[in-house]
Amino acid sequence: MADSTAGDEGQRRSRARHEWETDKAAPVAEASGGAEPTGPPATTRWLSPEEREAWVANSAIMISLPAALDARMQRETQLTFFEYMVLSVLSEEPARTLQMSDLAARTSASLSRLSHVVGRLEKRGLLTRARIPGPGRRTNTTLTEAGFDEVVAAAPGHVAAVREYLMDELKPHELATLRRIGAAVDAAIKRGKPDPASGTSGPGSS
Repeated sequence: MADSTAGDEGQRRSRARHEWETDKAAPVAEASGGAEPTGPPATTRWLSPEEREAWVANSAIMISLPAALDARMQRETQLTFFEYMVLSVLSEEPARTLQMSDLAARTSASLSRLSHVVGRLEKRGLLTRARIPGPGRRTNTTLTEAGFDEVVAAAPGHVAAVREYLMDELKPHELATLRRIGAAVDAAIKRGKPDPASGTSGPGSS
């Protein structure tokens, strides 16, 4: 069985490499006026040079920006960036309360990850959890006064970092473009996967 699995993996990698090399050779042949390379038709829509440049440039937003925000948040407060987002979302809700599944959706987190973080914040007295009466395993999460004070204290530094790393680097007309791109990406992700709140959860965390 192991040999068969290894063989299948090797064939898959070989096909992927052939597809990659075939696709990469095509633009060169077209530019030089030569004949297109023979072989099976490509099945992957590889990025054009312009698309690759845009993708690599935006990796700073996807990878470097969250890391920078997290590092700065932890230097200036006792919160991680994700912990701050959890507290911030709750601070804007009526009664500063949300059901765990709704909080997971609002923070784009799985219930298992959220349950772990909420448990940590609960031990610090920043949140409380309470079961919702009725059928199912539903739980409300509520921001405490101490948690609200923590958000209020951390918010100025967070906003300053967002301005320094992103907003102040953009021209006014670029804000609308950034908003449109963010909304389009979010919609595409939601179309392609289950609800962000889905996932394995701990007891009473749904």
